Amino acid sequence: MSQAAAFPVVRPTAVGRDRLLLIGGVLAGPIFVGSAIVQAATRDGFDFRRHPVSVLSTGELGWIQIVTFLVTGVLCALAAQALRRRTSEGGGSVWLPRLLALYGLGLVGAAIFSADPADGFPAGTPRGAGEISWHGGLHFLVAAVAFVSLIVATVVAARRAARGRAAYSLVTGIFFAVAWVTLIVRPAPAVMVAFGLAVTAGWLWVSVTFARAAAGRAD
Repeated sequence: MSQAAAFPVVRPTAVGRDRLLLIGGVLAGPIFVGSAIVQAATRDGFDFRRHPVSVLSTGELGWIQIVTFLVTGVLCALAAQALRRRTSEGGGSVWLPRLLALYGLGLVGAAIFSADPADGFPAGTPRGAGEISWHGGLHFLVAAVAFVSLIVATVVAARRAARGRAAYSLVTGIFFAVAWVTLIVRPAPAVMVAFGLAVTAGWLWVSVTFARAAAGRAD
């Protein structure tokens, strides 16, 4: 017997509170990426070729990135709850909203446990990796939880999606995973830039996922 072809699940367009929460999830990515770009362009000493976005949470203006982590994390976690309600109604994946909520909570954790100054940033910081404080260590830990959650979420979405959406999800997850692991194993300017692009691609995928749910199409 031939296997039935899989089609995307179509549901009524989200309305009311859930629609607002899902739109907030859509906006989380542009807020995060836009904030990082503006800060990188205006804060003395920051260089995407040497510094991860996390170090923007250090120094006198570090509160801007801390608020960015907090706001985007909360928006993502709340949107994931709206996604959970919609997928439970239509028999969708129960793990996708859980993983996206964990991703959001990881960002909130990154706001609570700020990164350490490193490699000349903020201005006046010695070059090199520098010492890792207890909160800097926890920052790396919660960031790892967020990254793994996002990567697994792309795989979960790919398993239930139609071919084009599945390929997009897998490519995003693989790109993110490879860039992250390469950054850990062999940090270099080109790798640091690639990881920044991977973070941007990951946020784009998150925005698309919540936008589809708001429009009545969910993985």
